[in-house]
Amino acid sequence: MVSAYSQYAWLIPLFPLLSFLILTAVGRQLRDAGAYISIVSVFVSFVLSLLVFWERLGGQVEDYTWNNLQWLRLGDVTLTMGFEVTNLNALMLVIVTLVSLLVNIYSSGYMHGDERINVFFAYISLFTFSMLGLVISANLLELYIFWELVGVCSFLLVGFWYFKPEARAAARKAFIVTRIGDVGLFIAILLLFWFMPNHALDFSSIHNAFSGGEMPAGLTTLIAILIFVGAIGKSGQFPLHTWLPDAMEGPTPISALIHAATMVAAGVYLVARTFDIFAASPAALGVVAFIGAFTAIFAATIGTAQNDIKRVLAYSTVSQLGYMMMALGIGTAAAMTAGIFHLFTHAFFKALLFLGAGSVIHAVHTQNIHEMGGLGGRMKITAWTFGIGALALSGIFPLSGFWSKDAILSEAYRHNQALFWIGLIAAFFTAFYMSRLFFLVFAGKPRSSAEAHESPMSMTLPLIVLAVLAVAAGFAFTPFNPWLGEWLVGHTEGEHANWLVIVLSNLVGLLGIGLGYLVYVKRTVPADAISSRAPWLYRLLERKFYIDELYQTVIVRPLQGLGHLLTLFDVYVVDGAVRLASYAATGLGRAGSRLQNGQVQTYGLATLLGLVILVLALAGRRFINFG
Repeated sequence: MVSAYSQYAWLIPLFPLLSFLILTAVGRQLRDAGAYISIVSVFVSFVLSLLVFWERLGGQVEDYTWNNLQWLRLGDVTLTMGFEVTNLNALMLVIVTLVSLLVNIYSSGYMHGDERINVFFAYISLFTFSMLGLVISANLLELYIFWELVGVCSFLLVGFWYFKPEARAAARKAFIVTRIGDVGLFIAILLLFWFMPNHALDFSSIHNAFSGGEMPAGLTTLIAILIFVGAIGKSGQFPLHTWLPDAMEGPTPISALIHAATMVAAGVYLVARTFDIFAASPAALGVVAFIGAFTAIFAATIGTAQNDIKRVLAYSTVSQLGYMMMALGIGTAAAMTAGIFHLFTHAFFKALLFLGAGSVIHAVHTQNIHEMGGLGGRMKITAWTFGIGALALSGIFPLSGFWSKDAILSEAYRHNQALFWIGLIAAFFTAFYMSRLFFLVFAGKPRSSAEAHESPMSMTLPLIVLAVLAVAAGFAFTPFNPWLGEWLVGHTEGEHANWLVIVLSNLVGLLGIGLGYLVYVKRTVPADAISSRAPWLYRLLERKFYIDELYQTVIVRPLQGLGHLLTLFDVYVVDGAVRLASYAATGLGRAGSRLQNGQVQTYGLATLLGLVILVLALAGRRFINFG
């Protein structure tokens, strides 16, 4: 059966685009109305996404593809544009539009009074359009166009407060670092275009070519790893993770929208969308799994020593994206379902945490968690909702994060014990740094002179909605209700409850929270136990393993030095040669003009000299021929 609503899925990204065009054209005249235009446009897209998703939930609905728009014709090859609706991107459409809607509502209160508020909402609308276009793209080339447009939107939004040097630097860093990954994706697309039958780049052709074993093994591995390089950049995986924490210089709603729930999930979506290529290469799957696992534990340890509330959450995002990549790298249908399910739940509780952090920053005007404290009594809605998000992220039963993280750990336990233990240790660190964050911000006595008060309804309402989703979303896929696997990837094998994994994952989560309680509430364990006994270790974690400094020394400064050398070569050699030619031509012209003085003697001398030169030239030629 063909889905009736899927035929109109192209309208979903159209409304945010229309909002962007209106706000760009007449935004200055709209004043505060710009926020409502952006909210209404994404609300319409959300309703359409729900209709598509709801119809596909009913089952017996075929994937819908429309790619009849001819874009370019290169000889016998025609590049087309269009859209495609599958169960996977129907789920992504709901995630993107719902989180974007809530962030738009939240931003109407958070950004109130900013003189460029309509520019802000125009950028958000453009980003939402770009992300939705990426999700429903019918082929890899079209996806790449929207992929780059998403990167441009990230640059604009991270550097929105461009008058701050930190924001400008963070925007440049995000743009440059993610471009490194994008080059890998672009090369992969070129290889696919060259080697695919009929140069096809649509996902159906890719599925047929790689699932049928038509492509050489070495080429398959190369293409898969290059695609993963693109995902590494966008999803903040090691070693291209450094841009994401710095991107916290942007407005907090942007941190929730782009760097927690949607844009950074694009890399995970890309790997899932091209999973047929990875499934054909065990080596590529191994790379994905172990880089994801390393990123998960690497970022989790760094998060324990950060003092900026948004940077703690940023490293948490990097760590959770590592979990998703680890699940996809395991390579089974159940593991892929678990990774996408964690993307689904993570979008809600991480957006909740970032928006909660924005509510706190809005109240106390600082991001240093050591300058907060005691906010639980004065900001009850923020405190309760943030606590729900923290428990969900920590993987505590029965919140959504528990079910999705347990699904990943269960698959890791079944297929790769090393990945399981790495994931379990990372879960402990996650619970610890989230309890540290919550207790320092909301418990104890106030450490700030600011008169904190609860945020307005426009900011707390999205928190409440996301808190409900952080509780309820996990029940969409449990060991006792495994319908998501069959619906999402056609996986019919029943998911079995692994009680050992369930007990261990809850236990490490509770141990992490308990340790945080002992350190930061009861204070029976000194908070400076590590920094006093092993200052080198604490400094290492606080400085993020000196990765930024390493890149600055090994990559940035040598490239800057090379740039200076090339500049000198350009100025003194290239420009010097041009100037020399210019001076020679000018000098010759001036000498010629001096000869044109009207004196017959000068003209006769010039004629005589010319005749002598001509005679000498002819004589020299005859002498050479004679020799």
